[in-house]
Amino acid sequence: MKIITDLSNFTADRGTVVTIGTFDGVHCGHQKIIKRLTEAAKAEGLLSTVFTFFPHPRMIVQHDTQLRLLHTLAEKEALLAALGVDLLIVQPFDKKFSQMSAEDFVEELLVKHLRVQKVIIGYDHRFGKNRTADIRDMHRFGEHYGFAVEEISAQEVDEVSVSSTKVREALLSGQVEKAESYLGVPYSLTGKVVHGQKLGRTLGYPTANIQVEEDYKLIPADGVYVVYRLLEGRKVYGMMSIGKNPTIADKGSSIEVHFLDYDGDLYDKSLTVYFIKYLRAEQKFASVAALQQQIEQDEEQSRKAIALR
Repeated sequence: MKIITDLSNFTADRGTVVTIGTFDGVHCGHQKIIKRLTEAAKAEGLLSTVFTFFPHPRMIVQHDTQLRLLHTLAEKEALLAALGVDLLIVQPFDKKFSQMSAEDFVEELLVKHLRVQKVIIGYDHRFGKNRTADIRDMHRFGEHYGFAVEEISAQEVDEVSVSSTKVREALLSGQVEKAESYLGVPYSLTGKVVHGQKLGRTLGYPTANIQVEEDYKLIPADGVYVVYRLLEGRKVYGMMSIGKNPTIADKGSSIEVHFLDYDGDLYDKSLTVYFIKYLRAEQKFASVAALQQQIEQDEEQSRKAIALR
């Protein structure tokens, strides 16, 4: 998959079939649209093209600083590549771009640079300055500039919208298994392993403290989870704690994972950790000894859950 972040210096080498959207999560609803895109492009000898935006438009237009996304840009790129997309356009979304008229968007970007032959978009899609253009305008532009427009039905659009909401709600309540059912894959976090207070070692459970660099990435609810990472093609399972560690004074918020049956050095390495099961909520214990006893129970429950996979 080719990734383009500046269309001013790019022109597609052949015609394209384009779908447009934020595609946060690339969940099962999105995947159906991408499949339709790739199949249409293949049938007509065109480039399957996803036109997306970064940052998320709501962050710029609505100044929504609280918005958290299901996937980082790098994660989205990897997922779309795995789905067979030929071309990914990541349009920088800023105030200047938000003022671009709908016709300029179509003529300059879709027609001139992408040589669009077909656009696949939702029946309720709105675009251009102040989102004033709609599907009727896209049909009109298609007739004028010579490209086809295929509408995504209300039912499919609702499926995409509902799924995105449900994924967020599931993760924010710790329901990572439900989130996986919508995403089609386990939810994941990627971050760099940094030095912590090393208190886990004193409890017999050394942890890797993961620092997620992208502050817009949605972090699941505080609590304890069963997770895994991939190492040379195999899964290494572990227990992850997200939260403020209330039993330990001045510990602060953290994302920590103890990998079972693994003692390698992970400092300064980038790790991707996949969630598979929620164990319990974060809680404050009367003593460090009580915390250690609970961690031992967490390990027992984790191993039982792993054995069932």
